[in-house]
Amino acid sequence: MLSYCVDIEETIRRFGDSYEAFSGDKAYRNACAMCILQIGELAGHLSADFRAAHAEMPWREIRGMRNVVAHAYADISFKTTWDTMRTDIPALKNFCAEILSK
Repeated sequence: MLSYCVDIEETIRRFGDSYEAFSGDKAYRNACAMCILQIGELAGHLSADFRAAHAEMPWREIRGMRNVVAHAYADISFKTTWDTMRTDIPALKNFCAEILSK
């Protein structure tokens, strides 16, 4: 999960840190959507015990976003994806880095 969070950060740096750049570039959106999908997929493989021990993370929503990207991509809101990338992904990255450092 951490590496996909980093991939999203790198993609933002490459294409530009603005909603206008994101919403106007299909390759930018697709690159980030694939990372979000993979994060959700990996979250689904975490044990119930791990998820319960780390209930501060919104595991259900992470999986839910994966499902939207995988099954309803044409209907996904660019703004929702952008907000996820700019708010939720950095929080997840920090969480993963903290867990891995222990």
